[in-house]
Amino acid sequence: MMRLPHFRFHAPRELREAAELLAGAAPGEAMLVAGGTDLLPNMKRRQQVPKALVSLRRIAELRSISNGDGYALGAGVTLSEIVRHPQLRAACTGLWQAAAQVATPHLRNMGTLGGNLCLDTRCNYYDQNYEWRKAIDFCMKKDGKTCWVATSSPTCLAVSSTDTAPALIALGATATLVSAAGSRRIPVGELYRNDGIQYLTRMPHEILAAVHLPRLDGWRSTYWKLRRRGSFDFPVLSVAAAVKIGREGVVDEARIVLGAVASRPLDAAEAARSLVGQPLTDAAIANAAEQAARPARPMDNTDFSLHWRKRVARDFVTYALRELRGDDVRPIRHRIARQLL
Repeated sequence: MMRLPHFRFHAPRELREAAELLAGAAPGEAMLVAGGTDLLPNMKRRQQVPKALVSLRRIAELRSISNGDGYALGAGVTLSEIVRHPQLRAACTGLWQAAAQVATPHLRNMGTLGGNLCLDTRCNYYDQNYEWRKAIDFCMKKDGKTCWVATSSPTCLAVSSTDTAPALIALGATATLVSAAGSRRIPVGELYRNDGIQYLTRMPHEILAAVHLPRLDGWRSTYWKLRRRGSFDFPVLSVAAAVKIGREGVVDEARIVLGAVASRPLDAAEAARSLVGQPLTDAAIANAAEQAARPARPMDNTDFSLHWRKRVARDFVTYALRELRGDDVRPIRHRIARQLL
């Protein structure tokens, strides 16, 4: 049985108090925990061994959902709360679909939006127990010096596996980060860097407090996820797409984001721009899908063949854009994603 290491536990009731606890800790000594569905298993595998955990569960302001000039979602909102919210499902379909496909109902009941956004990067070599990793020699991401996916790589290639980040980036969301010194607001896409170890731009003393969605009048969004099983599995490829349709079905704005093909979500901006100013015809969709697949460079560190995952990225972008056009793609989604959504 894998057991948690010893740690101190803090349960503040105010965001300010949590920020002060982080500010007062030595670098790397304290970590945040909300639902714990990612951090606690990592601690059991000794991938992360903080001396103190600062819980966010009792901070009421992190659990709110408000609708003003767009939606504001507290980072402590659970994934199940997003799935059960009918207005979010209608206005932010891509986010709803992403949240609905995370893990299982039990884990969605515990897992939070902020936790999924800050999800640790994953790799077949890293996501093993301590004894297994020690037997082959530790990898660059934890305790070692070599990336076993690509032994000559100067950086860790562990893959970003968050479901909600690609959807939120496609929807133009921003995030509020709070520290004892103040707060700052950045686009969700700027929360990530393409490094499997230092994958977040959030500083250790900062708390991801909220996510803000703009008004989405005229926007349609969707999220497609590839995994071996119909539930529980992390994505090995995901596609989030959003389009704003104007008069006569012409695309006014578009965003396409790929997940699980790099250490951060990839914004396929060139592919999205190719859609603007024209309707979603078969030719336009095929061209955008081809362009979106180009930056996808999956590595051999997750399930399925990396070559097949790159090839199927084009197909998943096609499915997503066809769905946004209004095609009935439910049979395809049920066959591939094993969900009707």
